[in-house]
Amino acid sequence: MNTVTSLNNKPLDFTLPDWLNQCLISRKSDIYNQNQDLICHAFDFAYQLHKGQYRKSGEPYIVHPVTVAGILRDLGGDKSMIAAGFLHDVVEDTDITADNIEEMFGQEVRLLVEGVTKLSKFNFSNKTEQQAENFRRMFLAMAKDIRVIVVKLADRLHNMRTLDALKPEKQKRIALETKEIFSPLANRLGIWRVKWELEDLSFKYLETNAYWEIQGLVAEKRIDREARIENVKNILQKRLNSIGIQVLELQGRSKHLYGIYYKMHSQNKGFHEIYDLAALRIIVQNKEECYRALAVVHDTFKPMPGRFKDYIGLPKPNRYQSLHTTVVGFNGRPLEIQIRTLEMHHIAEYGIAAHWKYKETGVSHYTQLSQEDEKFTWLRQLLDWQKDLKDAQEYVDNLKDNLFDDDVYVFTPDGDVIALARGATTVDFAYRIHTEVGNHMKGARINGKWSVFGQPLHNGDIVEIITQKNCHPSLNWLNIVVTPTARNRIRQWYKRSCREENMIRGRDMLEKELGKNGFEALLKSEPMKTVVERCNYHSVDDLLSGLGYGGITLNQVVNRVREITVKTQQKAAESHEINIPAPPSSLGLKKPNRSPILGVEGLLYHIAGCCRPLPGEPIIGVVTRGDRGISIHTQNCSNIENIPGERFIPVRWNRVDEKGCTITYPVDVQIEVIDRVGVLKDILLRVSNHNINVCNASVKTVQNKPAIVNLRIEIRDRQQLEYLTNSICNMSDVLNIQRVNRVEF
Repeated sequence: MNTVTSLNNKPLDFTLPDWLNQCLISRKSDIYNQNQDLICHAFDFAYQLHKGQYRKSGEPYIVHPVTVAGILRDLGGDKSMIAAGFLHDVVEDTDITADNIEEMFGQEVRLLVEGVTKLSKFNFSNKTEQQAENFRRMFLAMAKDIRVIVVKLADRLHNMRTLDALKPEKQKRIALETKEIFSPLANRLGIWRVKWELEDLSFKYLETNAYWEIQGLVAEKRIDREARIENVKNILQKRLNSIGIQVLELQGRSKHLYGIYYKMHSQNKGFHEIYDLAALRIIVQNKEECYRALAVVHDTFKPMPGRFKDYIGLPKPNRYQSLHTTVVGFNGRPLEIQIRTLEMHHIAEYGIAAHWKYKETGVSHYTQLSQEDEKFTWLRQLLDWQKDLKDAQEYVDNLKDNLFDDDVYVFTPDGDVIALARGATTVDFAYRIHTEVGNHMKGARINGKWSVFGQPLHNGDIVEIITQKNCHPSLNWLNIVVTPTARNRIRQWYKRSCREENMIRGRDMLEKELGKNGFEALLKSEPMKTVVERCNYHSVDDLLSGLGYGGITLNQVVNRVREITVKTQQKAAESHEINIPAPPSSLGLKKPNRSPILGVEGLLYHIAGCCRPLPGEPIIGVVTRGDRGISIHTQNCSNIENIPGERFIPVRWNRVDEKGCTITYPVDVQIEVIDRVGVLKDILLRVSNHNINVCNASVKTVQNKPAIVNLRIEIRDRQQLEYLTNSICNMSDVLNIQRVNRVEF
């Protein structure tokens, strides 16, 4: 057999897999075709770009994209998928752009490569934010072409196979992400062989001791288990043949290691109590023979009550179909038996990939999700609620919850099947039907009987939602719903309704005080933007909302408006500003000045409690009349407006103390939030993600009103505070946030 040992007359630094070797050889023969042209071209291009690059394991980097392309080929991927497997890292790791990929390989390959490319060249404030944006990008691309996620799964699978070369802490981080995100994704898509391997590999690095222990225990019982399965196979084969059922395959399958471990822990059992370590799979020709084979199984062995599941009549959301039953074998031990057709088996093994792997044409036409494809409603739901979640931590947390398999199947009064997460309630069901149904829900009937709102649903329940126009969501619903969609819709409604109500109230209060003439123009003016900033709000709407719920007094806002407006009209704003000359140069000094504030060296000073300035904010020193030395204020502090100019001292920030350590400053913030269980914990998590210490935290609640969270935090500079406030503002539960450490006259 011929073997390609060089590329462009240069020797290869690794061994080609047989399939790729044959592809490259056929390029020089008469059997060469366009599909192979794209694949070979992609390999050549990737090989040249990755030449000289090596993985942590020491092997040439090209081995990784070649292996990924091979996995995609085994899953039945078309030429574009295999080409994307070769090219999936070139945009991230080289100077090649997505435009270059499209120009050379077409738009289809570009979409696949872009969908799996990490946003590593962008700056993020923390790892969680980067992770969230990578997932957002991936799922948006996945909605355009479902093959994107299959390429990503192949990439992740090979990375997990070669995880030994990384440091232990990185191994655990990648393994945890794989367990929480990518393995459930493979499950959602029904690609079981990938799911099982990802779970076992994650298990190996997250619970190393348990992994090797269970592997040893399974190996010890392997001979007895195989003999028992073989005996059952022979009996069933004879009985099935005797009634004319053609068995295409009758094989035993061992449970994967993580599945055994999970069952032991979830059911609090020892290994010796886990009997179904293997399952028997029967593959027949058609659906009718599935049910006939089931009758034979139940006639031969005693079925266990409550252990039968018909996934043929009621398929899983990931298209999985099969009959599952557990019977008691001759030795008194349970044995799981699965019965399915060959087509069902292909879907069970390859999931969504089966739609292109087993088409007679050999070419996939299934890329974009169609509206009638209800099997992937979970993806549409994910895309819907991710638009509402701006906070990175909240998005990642909800993503993990949403990816796990739907286990509860209920019916509408019209007979439509709705799949929901285990533990879902009637409220979850209502919001699954439509947002307006949930927002105006008055009550619900389960199987014709009135039910309470928090009633968990069970398989086969027929659910009817009663709506009324003047009914609205309750905050208590946040404590009973389990689906992210319902939770986000409730938050969205409450946040929107309260905010609008507060804005209207604040607008009316301000309009009555200032008059209607020119009021709307004032709200849109530049002076008003200055007022908003001076009052520590982000926008005019935020200021009006704060005024409406009492976060700021009417007198404070009116005084600021009049002050700024008068100064603007008189064009005298600059005459009231205090210009701070730069301090003397310290270039001639042998040692750098490490005082936090330059301009007060050797003098007693303190940070003013009225404005508590932060590095990054313009400051001014004021000579006090007492024994407290120099008081450091912000330049726009209202408490210094009437102080004589001779008491001012020019100062500026240095940000570094005597030991060269970063100094932090206390800042008080007040957050208005929707009152629900765990909201303070979620806020503190965001603070922790920014490496910010919390000195004090308190929550004030009033029934049926938003809660007020007060935090005293240690902040490095103004930029850090802005990053934090933006992060908290993006939480779904947060209505408003403001800095409250400034004292007004």
